[in-house]
Amino acid sequence: MSGAAAGTVTVTGGSGMLGGNLVRSLAGDGWQVRSVDLRPPAEPVPGVDYLTADVRDAARVHAALRGTDVVVHTAAALPSYPEPEIRSIIVDGTRNVLDAARAVGADRVVHISTTAVYGLPRQVPTTEDHPRCPVDPYSRAKAAAEEVGERSRASGMCVPMLRPKTFLGPGRMGLFAMLFEWAEEGRSFPVLGRGDVRIQMFAVEDLVDAVRVVLHAPADHANDTFNLGAAEFGTLREDFQAVLDAAGHGGRVVSIPARPAVAVLRLLERLRLSPVYGRLVHKLCNDSYVSIDKAGEVLGWRPQYSNRDAILRTYHWWRTNRAAAPAGGPSAGRTSRDPWKQGVLSLAKAVF
Repeated sequence: MSGAAAGTVTVTGGSGMLGGNLVRSLAGDGWQVRSVDLRPPAEPVPGVDYLTADVRDAARVHAALRGTDVVVHTAAALPSYPEPEIRSIIVDGTRNVLDAARAVGADRVVHISTTAVYGLPRQVPTTEDHPRCPVDPYSRAKAAAEEVGERSRASGMCVPMLRPKTFLGPGRMGLFAMLFEWAEEGRSFPVLGRGDVRIQMFAVEDLVDAVRVVLHAPADHANDTFNLGAAEFGTLREDFQAVLDAAGHGGRVVSIPARPAVAVLRLLERLRLSPVYGRLVHKLCNDSYVSIDKAGEVLGWRPQYSNRDAILRTYHWWRTNRAAAPAGGPSAGRTSRDPWKQGVLSLAKAVF
């Protein structure tokens, strides 16, 4: 098929936050949708074929992809996973999906990567030709998965690769749940230093739209690598304050000295007492944004939502749905739908 008409699409990780939004949107577009995931969907979509499979199981993946026209590969591990698990899910899983897609004759595989493959770039806005400089197990695995995708592309497959910034939207919990919880309790919220760094984020609705664009774009346009993120974004202080203002309790963003705070966060990470990992600490202290010009010029895609739109839409969703969210049990933090355990950071509430 040319990518211009709907057919059968398989979404790996279809029960995840991104996968669930994709499944719902693509089904609404008229695709016959197949979801592949280890977990059942939080909100099943009528007419969608939900299959249980681990992307690390090559035989199961091959069986799941039989008869599919296109694949959207969203299945991945989180940075909080053990290193061997991160690599096996992200790298081996991507290889299995691409091998199976080739075997069943799928038209294209849209691979969801991440801007984390750039590591900690000082060049902003970061463009797609910036070298991959991974700095931790997660970013190294995502970079290796891109290499797997590039080898498939070089052998004749159409493999669009999308590198989104951190995306927000309905279903997103993770560390953002901590900000939302503190805001709802009327507390202030800390930022490292002055909080004047510019951190680009991304609405999941815009990421879903970008996937839809590359599914329908001509192969010679789609078969490339694209940065994705919000076009409008301010400082971290401004975005966090928008949430505190929406909560309506008078909470304020409070600056704390960056250097000692970073030292404490890194120590707590090593002791496994905090969910804030090293690369995130760096991102909170430095400008982090990418150029999205290429996606606009080649694909004609532009995001609809700003940083503030994305974070406030997620906060309002959380406010309505927090009672149904997992409460930090054994599975908390295993998916982006789970609120992460705050660990010793919860003690800081006494100060703020």
